[in-house]
Amino acid sequence: MNRDEAELAEYRLTRARETLDDARLLLERERLPAAANRIYHAMFYAVAALLTTKRLASSRHTGVISLFHREFVKTGMFPSDLARTIDAAFDERLENDYGDYVRLVRADLEELLASARQFVAKAEELVGAAD
Repeated sequence: MNRDEAELAEYRLTRARETLDDARLLLERERLPAAANRIYHAMFYAVAALLTTKRLASSRHTGVISLFHREFVKTGMFPSDLARTIDAAFDERLENDYGDYVRLVRADLEELLASARQFVAKAEELVGAAD
């Protein structure tokens, strides 16, 4: 990675960490739909940081997730069980952002947030190894 790419990856990881904190605050205030949105976006930013290490990007969320699976999950660099977290969060986000009468369970979101923290930590580890 060159210096600009390293800076971009770190910027995206910082956004991921801040967004995890936003999700925690929203959960504490019982703002469950917004918390679900932030949980997903934290992982999305972490994936975008990972893709920076390979000089890859996509203009669509589904494209970013697809590239992530191809480049990091299928190659064994990122654990598949942990990678499924972003898939679940993406589905949750779509349902919550665009569906009607969606019922969220705080305990489920707390569990998803814990998994998202592990997800971001793994991304940080891989970005650090790419330096």
